[in-house]
Amino acid sequence: MRRGITIGRTGKADRTRLKIGLTSPIKDQVSLRMKRTFFLLISVVISIPLFGQSILLVPDRIFDGENIHEGWGVVVEGRRISAVGPVSELKGDSRIDLPGSTLLPGFIEGHSHFLLHPYNETSWNDQVLKESRAERVARGTVHARETLWAGFTTVRDLGSEGAGYADVGLKIAIQKGVIPGPRMLVAGKAIVATGSYGPAGFDPDFEVPLGAEEADGVDDLIRVTRDQIGNGADLIKVYADYRWGPNGEAMPTFSIEELTLMSQTAASSGRPVVAHAGTAEGMRRAVLGGVETIEHGDGGTREVFKLMAERGVVFYPTLAAVESISSYSGWKKGVDPEPARITTKKKVMKVAIEEGVLIGMGGDVGVFSHGKNALEMELMVEYGMSPLQVLRSTTSLNAKTFHISDRVGSLKTGLTADLVAVMGKPDLDIKAVWNVGFVMKDGAVFRNDF
Repeated sequence: MRRGITIGRTGKADRTRLKIGLTSPIKDQVSLRMKRTFFLLISVVISIPLFGQSILLVPDRIFDGENIHEGWGVVVEGRRISAVGPVSELKGDSRIDLPGSTLLPGFIEGHSHFLLHPYNETSWNDQVLKESRAERVARGTVHARETLWAGFTTVRDLGSEGAGYADVGLKIAIQKGVIPGPRMLVAGKAIVATGSYGPAGFDPDFEVPLGAEEADGVDDLIRVTRDQIGNGADLIKVYADYRWGPNGEAMPTFSIEELTLMSQTAASSGRPVVAHAGTAEGMRRAVLGGVETIEHGDGGTREVFKLMAERGVVFYPTLAAVESISSYSGWKKGVDPEPARITTKKKVMKVAIEEGVLIGMGGDVGVFSHGKNALEMELMVEYGMSPLQVLRSTTSLNAKTFHISDRVGSLKTGLTADLVAVMGKPDLDIKAVWNVGFVMKDGAVFRNDF
């Protein structure tokens, strides 16, 4: 089978067929490593939007961000979607056939860390303390590419973890087209209470680099919040609790008043605050303090989830991070007994679902491998959600939660042309989301295996 970039005729006198990327089928025997190398080399060539002409994308069906439509297609003009509907009613100057696939809005990752890599490769402490900023940024460029290749066209990156504002730099480099990657919403340094975060356990005479920025009290919290915004943060991430209890257990860090102050300060600039929170009290304070999302939530109670549902606070359970960390300790899923933390997580998810809490898709990727973001989607189904609910969480819900639904997250006329095609029917079998064969971002084709 021939491989390459081809633009040619379909054989029909009135239609031009555009094929960009690998012309071999999805199940071609070319190794994934070769495909990714090929993608890196030609991404600059294939990621040029074809302005002045419309492209008709023809899958078997589409998921528009809410529902499935059999026999529908999408027309893209420049960077935007110009039409959505039955293929028989659509026209384009050129055509890309996506047989056997479901076409969806580009996936949105709700909790990533491009400046981290899996902890079974290098511990979090060693990444923060021993890896140079240059190495971490270099890794980040690879992580961005792997994420886009997997069909995720937008990410919310929740903290540089000791790398300053390197996440802002990655975002800008992607915007300028210096490197391929998803559009990024970044948190910058993130905010922690003094003495609560790591790396910890060192001689107090030594000043050790931290994974986030410390701040306390009225003046300091206002200054640090504003400073992070001024340095390019799209949102403020705060650690509402952390492992600083008498025996190393997680305990709340900030008061409701402090959390409210940060939320008000960020809101005055049009930015939200989101909270790392694993304890029931940390979650309760964060919700009452005005945060928009809760990350992790391992200790969530029915009362806290009721409060979240009442206030529209979205829950990001980061299931994939929990299972990955357990596996790094030697746990073999399906073979060994289930760790207590996973059993607890399943119970927490059950209660959150029962209480009607909105659950977004965000796996805390970086704890596990970038490009394997779909693991979170698979686990969300395993832990009690339906495949269709997970597809909505990964597209329209995440877009609405991140205040970008006027641009991405749905297949609607006028929205940005971010699209991903997967083989099969992910609304029936969520594992189909692993079978990505086509990726378009901003109207530019970054991957086409059809």
